[in-house]
Amino acid sequence: MSQKHPIVAVTGSSGAGTSTVKHAFEQIFTREKINPVIIEGDSFHRYDRAAMKDAMAKAETDGDNNFSHFGAKSNLFDKLAELFDSYGATGGGQKRLYLHSDEEAEAYDGLSPGQFTPWEDIESDSDIMFYEGLHGGVVTDDDDVAKHVDLLVGVVPSVNLEWIQKIHRDNAERGYSEEVIVDTILRRMHDYVKYITPQFSRTDINFQRISTVDTSNPFIARDIPTPDESFIVIRFKDTEKFDTDFTYLLDMIPHSFMSRRNTLVVPGGKMGLAMELILTPIIHNMIASSK
Repeated sequence: MSQKHPIVAVTGSSGAGTSTVKHAFEQIFTREKINPVIIEGDSFHRYDRAAMKDAMAKAETDGDNNFSHFGAKSNLFDKLAELFDSYGATGGGQKRLYLHSDEEAEAYDGLSPGQFTPWEDIESDSDIMFYEGLHGGVVTDDDDVAKHVDLLVGVVPSVNLEWIQKIHRDNAERGYSEEVIVDTILRRMHDYVKYITPQFSRTDINFQRISTVDTSNPFIARDIPTPDESFIVIRFKDTEKFDTDFTYLLDMIPHSFMSRRNTLVVPGGKMGLAMELILTPIIHNMIASSK
């Protein structure tokens, strides 16, 4: 952890909604005139798209039916920890990009979607590092990424809601059949339990979306519950670390309430407002301290 070069990490599994939190941070950075260096978790996968298919096929041949993007075998946890350590100490380090689409690949001659750009030095004049991905708080026997993070935010809907979101997204955006998506969920389950879930015991703040409609069988759900059909449970690990003013938050967020001394519950439609109210002063204080 570093006061001079702070690191913020948003962590959550595929389909959890980390992109929503990323958007809230982007709004804060723009409004506060903060220059962040953005790190995408996908860029620390060990394999590009083609190599991952080969590695997965080999794992299945070898009897490993749990090989997934969630686990240590398919990620460069050491490189991620190295980057966080380097940035915290010097404000420098190396990053690369994973090219998801044709649009992203257009700017890079000779590269196609599913490939990585070359490693390069990050910008030297950034105010803060912002990571969004699967493993911002991961800890293994060999690598401890979480210890380098100054603010660790978890995004973790209830499991059934997470599955519903993934099924609908992968079907609509990627054309995968329900059978393929369910197979992916089952294959990832071992690594989900071992590498993803434990991170939410280390997060400073968790945003957990809970549906108020029946999601008991996510595999037959016809639609994703709307924000107005949800509550957001916001848990603070240490209420004194960021001097959280719950009285202010309760006054500012209509229909919010406290379910425990460190847990704020807000209507799903107020998630963006809650994030801005909670995170803005934290980021502001981080930047002020770094100066």
